[in-house]
Amino acid sequence: MPKITIHNLFGKVLEATDPGKTLLQEFQSRAIDWMHACGGKGRCTTCKVSVLQGLENFDPLTEAERRYKTEGSLREDERLACQAKIHGDIQIAVPEECKLPHIKYLD
Repeated sequence: MPKITIHNLFGKVLEATDPGKTLLQEFQSRAIDWMHACGGKGRCTTCKVSVLQGLENFDPLTEAERRYKTEGSLREDERLACQAKIHGDIQIAVPEECKLPHIKYLD
């Protein structure tokens, strides 16, 4: 199973359990708080992740992600956790603007 390493959450490592799940669904299934203002529907960018390694292990961009990239709201090294699915190991971080106030992050 692919591994998800979240660097600024103390290097937490998760094993993806289902290739049909988005990153956000993987986080929620393990009770990891991850911002998602629109409820995980791809209507905002609050759930984005910064991809440090393994960008090639993501499924292709969704329509919502392409729209946000075109608008300049999503950088080349960012994906939406509510949209992105993976098929290999990745290393990510929570971007500064998406951090939740009640969680301690490493930076």
